[in-house]
Amino acid sequence: MATIAKSNAGKHLTKIMTKGYMDLHQKAANNAFCIWIAINVPAEIFAGFDNVVYAVPESHSAMCAGKGIGAEMCEKAENIGYSIDLCSYARIDIGNATDNGKDSPTFGLPKPDLLVSNNNNCALLAKWFDVHHRELTVPHFIMDIPFCYEPQKAKDHAYIVTQINDLIRFIENLSGQKFDMNRFAEAVHNTWDASRDWKRFLACARHKPSPITAFDSFVHMAPFLTLRGTPELKKHFSLLADEAEEKLAFANYPVPSEKYRLFWDNIAPWHQLRKMSSRLAEANTNIVGASYTSCLGTVEGSFDLYSWDEQDPFDYIARTMNAYMCPHGMELRHSSMKNAIEDLSIDGIIFASNRSCKPYSITQMDQQKRISKHLGVPAIMIEVDHADVRKYSEENAFMRIDALLENLEAKRT
Repeated sequence: MATIAKSNAGKHLTKIMTKGYMDLHQKAANNAFCIWIAINVPAEIFAGFDNVVYAVPESHSAMCAGKGIGAEMCEKAENIGYSIDLCSYARIDIGNATDNGKDSPTFGLPKPDLLVSNNNNCALLAKWFDVHHRELTVPHFIMDIPFCYEPQKAKDHAYIVTQINDLIRFIENLSGQKFDMNRFAEAVHNTWDASRDWKRFLACARHKPSPITAFDSFVHMAPFLTLRGTPELKKHFSLLADEAEEKLAFANYPVPSEKYRLFWDNIAPWHQLRKMSSRLAEANTNIVGASYTSCLGTVEGSFDLYSWDEQDPFDYIARTMNAYMCPHGMELRHSSMKNAIEDLSIDGIIFASNRSCKPYSITQMDQQKRISKHLGVPAIMIEVDHADVRKYSEENAFMRIDALLENLEAKRT
């Protein structure tokens, strides 16, 4: 497959991500209060302080995997006694900490003054951050977010708001800085505006052929994690959506002869993005959507954007704390998938059983049976690990993907 020149959005992504990590290190070196957070912690809070910066170990681990050094970093953690069965994100991050980020593409992460995790996406996160709590002797704040078997209840919403306020007071006491409500509100509005453009970008996949792939969304979701609440995030997602609509207008498609439209369920296989997208394109196949990226800014049971009234920023943050798929019960997951299948005219589904993300993978077998039986959409299960290439077999994965495509061809014939 011919090499594709990097788009303007791609160039902008490289620029803002590089600058983001450089600024993080520089500000931390100049005595900024540094916080390490799990991906679902509302980073907009930190914009309410004069001199607080944050880092996201999960995002850094994904970058290491994408750069091809994930397995090497995992081995560093395994060499000091951590099991190969632990999440590869955690192993990469712990391995990175063993030598202060010597092999990291971002020179590692600056030492934190505070750790903030949550238990709704993955219970492992609290244990993982406790490792740093012990080794680095810094405080650890855990956000307790209720699991969703049904739409968020009022009492759960109020409980989350209480914890957000507790976290703000905790940071004030530790950092000696005063929280500014107006700056926080501005940051939340930046995220809200960015989320609307993200949905505008994803909506382009409804067109046949699609001007985007799920691999585009995998790559470009990165600043949502590391630059939440910033004007840079807002600008990037606006540029991304504009560019996708321009591709649509000029019939510029990544898979011009798009024959089959697939949907991906689970975290991106960071070490396989280029190779997998190329092989699928050669088969005139496009993964046009993914549950992993569709849920940004949404609420449980749907991939539609949460309809915020743009008033209370605490309401927005608390209502979208369960945006990701992991803390959703079977019925809510099925509802989201069903809507996506219909909205994007999906021909088949790839359930990626992820050895490193058990919360995401645990209901997949039931979901596969249910979707195939009730919706008549063919689906397969492949085995992956989102960051440890040693636990992935390209041959086995594509043997099943090829079988899915043969099945789709037989149905059409």
